Amino acid sequence: MTTPTVFRPGATALITGAASGIGLAAAHYCHREGMNVILLDIDATKLTAAAAELEQANPASPKPHTFVLDVSKQEDWAQLQPTIHGLYPQGIDLLMLNAGRLATPASDKKTPWHDPGYFESTFATNTFGYTNGLATFLDSVTGTDTATTTTENPPPSRAIILTGSKQGITNPPGNPAYNASKSAVKTIAEHLAFDLHRSYPQVSVHLLVPGWVYTGMMRKYFATKPDGCWTPQETVEFLVRKMAAGSFYIICPDNEVTEELDRKRIAWACGDLVRDRPALSRWREDWKERAAKGIEGLDVGLLG
Repeated sequence: MTTPTVFRPGATALITGAASGIGLAAAHYCHREGMNVILLDIDATKLTAAAAELEQANPASPKPHTFVLDVSKQEDWAQLQPTIHGLYPQGIDLLMLNAGRLATPASDKKTPWHDPGYFESTFATNTFGYTNGLATFLDSVTGTDTATTTTENPPPSRAIILTGSKQGITNPPGNPAYNASKSAVKTIAEHLAFDLHRSYPQVSVHLLVPGWVYTGMMRKYFATKPDGCWTPQETVEFLVRKMAAGSFYIICPDNEVTEELDRKRIAWACGDLVRDRPALSRWREDWKERAAKGIEGLDVGLLG
């Protein structure tokens, strides 16, 4: 597998939600490549354990730095920025904004629509946690040393990864705040990629959309990994392959859903708008059979 040049010895990676799941798997990958790794997470205990795990797995790599951070709080980011800049004044090479929460409405509320706090807290982490990170460290990623940058010595390859969700694209019913927050991340990532591609061609932007992954969130429901799940490590390996191929949309399959089926489901969801079908037609009782047949019959090879 070709490794993107952003994963290089001496480069610096900053990862949120790094104490477990996909964030920790990404930290392992970066650390194994000899990168400086900055781990950010709200859980201090898990963060300490994650750093120890990295050091044990890759003793020859630089010692990771850890910082407890609530990504939803702008003041936490503002306090962190000068410390990170002092440690790595040359800037951040890989910024991975990955922290998220799967909130549910309060039990004493009838529906999500009666609980504005559920929406507010979900967006605070899943959306504003990303925009806070970008506002704080985007200049650190895009900044270059103009005194040493020439045609023969171009600026180093850098990358920004935002972790989205299939729920923010195909929009299954059941958790509207989570879906909407992740849909917003998709929009943010698209605009970021568009805005950076001319002025900062050395900075690639990627929207990571995991499949069914066995993370800490999943352990609440499954004591052991279901056969259909991918591991966080498999997800990161797929991410790296797609980054090497230059992909922006990195839609991960799993052991149950293929890349082709994902494309068909996404195409059907977009078709609700194009063809003036009812909202979320795929899940409506009066549309389920038509949707299932329609998805099966889609030829996604003709798209694009």
